[in-house]
Amino acid sequence: MKKFLSILICCLLVSVNIQAWDALGHKIITEVAYNQLTKKARKQLDNILGKRGIIYYSSWADEIKSDTIYPRSFVHHYQNLADTLTYADLEYLWLNNKSEGEYAFYAIDSLVNVLKTDKTDADALKFVIHIMGDIFQPMHLARAKNRGGNRVQIRWFGKGINLHSLWDRWLLDYTQMSEWEYVRFLEDRYSDKKKEFQAMNMVDCLWMTYCLRVEIYAWQEKGDESNYHYAYRFRKDMDRNLYAAGVKLAQLLNEIYR
Repeated sequence: MKKFLSILICCLLVSVNIQAWDALGHKIITEVAYNQLTKKARKQLDNILGKRGIIYYSSWADEIKSDTIYPRSFVHHYQNLADTLTYADLEYLWLNNKSEGEYAFYAIDSLVNVLKTDKTDADALKFVIHIMGDIFQPMHLARAKNRGGNRVQIRWFGKGINLHSLWDRWLLDYTQMSEWEYVRFLEDRYSDKKKEFQAMNMVDCLWMTYCLRVEIYAWQEKGDESNYHYAYRFRKDMDRNLYAAGVKLAQLLNEIYR
């Protein structure tokens, strides 16, 4: 596993602060997923990471970025995408996941294959549960030239932040809900959409997130600086993606740990 990750990326020009959602966001996603696991999958996962371990370790992949054990793992958290992609373009990139570099799409595919060979590989599992959440954060399918929104400076209720951190943390914080409250809220709100999300393939999900990313950039270019307008416009999209990420993660884990 360590050898695999050490050779995933040969070079990266600049390291930036890229951290999809934050600890709260990843816990929300993995708790939604945990609640949808089969009994067989849950038992196996609890044996590997401890009871409810996929929730408690959901931010591990961010925490080890400063550790030399996986020195280049930060590039597995995002996929730089051009502005004018079609669904077919995105499908090609997902299926040919090394065509533009060994980023998130490649990492997920490779790590899932590791788990299919060795289901007990705890590090591969912790990376998968995290990166699967990352790719539902629209600024992780963003423009390379602004480092996924890290170079787009904005004001959020009087605080200077960047666009990436808005989607990592501040839009979540705006809800003023705890992890438990947020998970209950999402399950109550989207339970009738569960089968719809389950029926979507991964390219459908990536397209949904990519289209949201396009709308986010368009909003910035429009110049509306009202934070209230922004929260009203994008809060439902954020909620949808958090829940959908949990649904798709549960599906993946149920498939691996049958």
